[in-house]
Amino acid sequence: MEQRRPVILITNDDGITAPGIKALVEAVKELGQVIVVAPDSPQSGMGHAITIGSPLRLNKVDVFEGVESWQCSGTPADCVKLAKDKILHAKADLCLSGINHGANNSINVIYSGTMSAAMEAAIEGIPSIGFSLLDFNFNADFTVAKTVVTELVKRMLQHPMPVHTLLNVNIPVVAPGELKGIKICRQAHAKWEEDFDQRVDPRGKDYYWMVGRFVNMDKDPGTDVEALKDGYASVVPVTIDFTDFKMKNTLEELWSDFAH
Repeated sequence: MEQRRPVILITNDDGITAPGIKALVEAVKELGQVIVVAPDSPQSGMGHAITIGSPLRLNKVDVFEGVESWQCSGTPADCVKLAKDKILHAKADLCLSGINHGANNSINVIYSGTMSAAMEAAIEGIPSIGFSLLDFNFNADFTVAKTVVTELVKRMLQHPMPVHTLLNVNIPVVAPGELKGIKICRQAHAKWEEDFDQRVDPRGKDYYWMVGRFVNMDKDPGTDVEALKDGYASVVPVTIDFTDFKMKNTLEELWSDFAH
């Protein structure tokens, strides 16, 4: 009897025509039955937004040879929700999101549409990985990233993870053969220090353009920022439970006369 091929759902936030998702499909199409459901336009920075005030469109497209592909008018999270409800005939074995053009390490995980799509799948009980390459260039070289993707997906399929597994994988910009390996990391304590450049439009009205710089305040070892700086791909296990258990214990002690 022929062994069932694992079903791999692929999505992203850069849009279905982005080079990154093409690289992701190429990296795993021999490892299982790949189904693509991705936004019809770029959705970067959308986080975990979902569409509730307007209809969603879902159209089958011929983008990747030999791969069933759909484009969705909604957000990355919408894509996963629709894929689960309307397209997948059985629950996917794995969901992959990306390969994002640009970093999603440290605090970026909060804002990332790439990671929110993967998180949505993990919420639905599908082990998921979000992949990002630290290169915003549309013509970025995904050679090294594809190697990382293939290796990690093989491992995830060979040793199935718990259903709510969610990994945030970032890949540095290095030449083929120069990647030092991967490191299992924690999320760095880092953030964007933002400013808003005030400008005036042709009608004399003020408008604002967000600018800023990324600041790493974490000097302890073992972070994703450190690994990427040292030439490693970073792998950060992410939880969908936002509970701060340390603070929970503190509040239970401080407010013991009130909280039950």
